[in-house]
Amino acid sequence: MKKKVCKKCKMLVEGNECPACKGNQFSTNWQGRMYIIDPSKSLIAEKIGLQAKGEYAIKVR
Repeated sequence: MKKKVCKKCKMLVEGNECPACKGNQFSTNWQGRMYIIDPSKSLIAEKIGLQAKGEYAIKVR
């Protein structure tokens, strides 16, 4: 089964609601993945505006 990605914040989710933004629009068409462990210390998270730790897709269609 393919993982779903929230179209709004690009977080990979398993349920019917995104835990980060509470969105409910998902896509199964995505590429790349990154893990944010500590958003307060991550330069990448700061650049793209991520506030929560988790697994994110790089490109979502």
